Amino acid sequence: MAPILRPSRHAYRAIVLAGAAAVRLLRVPVLVTGEENLPRDQVVRGLHHEVRPGHGAVVAVTHFGYLDFVFAELVLWRRLRAHSRFLITRKHTGSALVTAVCRLCDHVVVDRAAGAPAFAEALAKLRRGEFVALFPEGGVSRSFTVRPLRTGAVRLAAATGAPVVPVAVWGGHRMLTRGRGRLRLRDVWRTPVRVHVGELLRVAPGEDAAAASERLRAALQAGIDRCTQSYPEVPAPGAWWMSAHLGGGAITAAEQVAHDARERESYRRTG
Repeated sequence: MAPILRPSRHAYRAIVLAGAAAVRLLRVPVLVTGEENLPRDQVVRGLHHEVRPGHGAVVAVTHFGYLDFVFAELVLWRRLRAHSRFLITRKHTGSALVTAVCRLCDHVVVDRAAGAPAFAEALAKLRRGEFVALFPEGGVSRSFTVRPLRTGAVRLAAATGAPVVPVAVWGGHRMLTRGRGRLRLRDVWRTPVRVHVGELLRVAPGEDAAAASERLRAALQAGIDRCTQSYPEVPAPGAWWMSAHLGGGAITAAEQVAHDARERESYRRTG
């Protein structure tokens, strides 16, 4: 019988350090602004972030590429030594390796067809004082603009009083994103990544979830705008990795909405 893997902060730390080493080895410049907006009520002792009730946070990350979580977590680790518990869809946990990582890192597996258990688990972690990270767009954006959000992030914040930390990531999609094939060394080597941490967003218990989600969407898009304006590479006209409204070759926001509608039924089947 295979051993049952249990959450381990040492394993999580090793994974984060390995990711940081890979970023350095591949000479990926990670350019960060807004770190001063991260929660200031945290206790950090050496390499250990102390989890305390009342000091958790919801980390809302843009989702243009499959590696965006790497750069969001590196920023949180560098500043706060925080181990974020990511919400990961069930269909992305098909391999034994991913399943093992999720268990060791205490991530939350979400079934999109029945999300209540995952929401309850995330809520419990927040109340314990954990950082819970998620992609509120609900999937990878192929328009490279922030789409209308699902309400889970703001509902978690409203239920616990935890702040929402908006994290915008730009450039990671050049390495690996939907519809662009597999991960290749040439796409990662020295490819800059811009990250912006927005001001903390507070959600009152009685606030309308749709309105609060729109506030969060606007904050994330403002972060993306800041990242694109200060990105250290000038894209060629029509570059596939640039948004259509910036002259790039990505699909438009309207085309993205139609694309999302076609995929909703598939998400219900695959989780």
